[in-house]
Amino acid sequence: MPWGAGESTGSQRLVLSHPAPRTRDPSRSTGRLASRSERMLFGKKQSLVGLDIGSHSVKLAEVESQANKGYRLVNWGISPPLGEAIVDGEIMDRQLVVDAIVNLLESRAIRTRNVAASVSGRAVIVKKITMNRLSADDAQQAVYWEAEQHVPYDINDVSLDFEILGPAPNDPKQMQVLLVAAKKDMVMSFSDLIREAGLQPMIVDVDSFATQNALEANYTFGGDEVVATLNVGAEITNINITQGGVPYFTKDLQFGGHTLIDAVQRKFNLSQPEASAAVRGESGSELPVGPVVEQACESLATALERAQAYLRTAGEAGAVTRILMCGGSALTSALPDFLGRRFGVPTEIANPLTRVGYDPDLFVGQDVTRVAPLLTVGIGLALRRLGDKR
Repeated sequence: MPWGAGESTGSQRLVLSHPAPRTRDPSRSTGRLASRSERMLFGKKQSLVGLDIGSHSVKLAEVESQANKGYRLVNWGISPPLGEAIVDGEIMDRQLVVDAIVNLLESRAIRTRNVAASVSGRAVIVKKITMNRLSADDAQQAVYWEAEQHVPYDINDVSLDFEILGPAPNDPKQMQVLLVAAKKDMVMSFSDLIREAGLQPMIVDVDSFATQNALEANYTFGGDEVVATLNVGAEITNINITQGGVPYFTKDLQFGGHTLIDAVQRKFNLSQPEASAAVRGESGSELPVGPVVEQACESLATALERAQAYLRTAGEAGAVTRILMCGGSALTSALPDFLGRRFGVPTEIANPLTRVGYDPDLFVGQDVTRVAPLLTVGIGLALRRLGDKR
């Protein structure tokens, strides 16, 4: 079987959960997912609202596909801060989150009830494994057994998905597979919460892949270009390193805006709102927070350096040549500046509306360049369509 006949090459098609009926145990969701070209080949699919439930706020994005004109953002919304309703991906105040979703739907007059959502955090594992080369159909059962060797949970307690990436670099009889696992109880609880808000979770994805999906729709990446995408949230940063659109390293790091705010708060003896304003560089805050923020960013820089070292040692990818950042906490000016100097590569705040069109009236009174990065995951999810999963 030639490579390319049955393999998928992008990270954005993985699905941890969806409601389609299956003959096998739905918790053991494995298989190849259709490429973007395959999805378009079979015509327009039913649209989904992208629902990004983060530690800081809930974000919604509604995207329409236009014939021969690409995609267009038609609605969006961001809830007020959730406080400590969600900590490390775990829902602490269920009703508060449900109310935030319902209020956001009502305030934005969103009528679509089918949504694509995503998860991240300690309960999610993304790992690349090497195994004997098999067809996509034959790989389904084999990957399930391989997963038992790599997932640190009882295999019956996790939802699984995988994607065949291609041949192993040094052995054509082996293939590389991207394995994704999430604790089943977390996925089910997350899905139930969405239903409590009156929505139907059609797809549950992973934050890092939703981010990649949005960026692939808006940027052109060269075949040899090694890109690190960082979705910096309030508590967690999703790291994804790709080359030619193929994921080589994916990790959720316990680092986010709260890390920076806590450091500044301790250093200057500020209240939480004062520290938050100082980190964002808001007018009226003239404290020299740059060095403090950079010191707090060491854990993120170290994680990237270790990822690069691992990929070089494994002979899988070269050094990172470009860094794209998104998420609300990426808007801290000191963060991209610090990483750009540290790695000596172009580092920028990604804009998921670079090629996705929109009516300027959607952002009246808003700075679209500061709002758009917060919508990256939501837009990546909204670009999904029912029927993506084969």
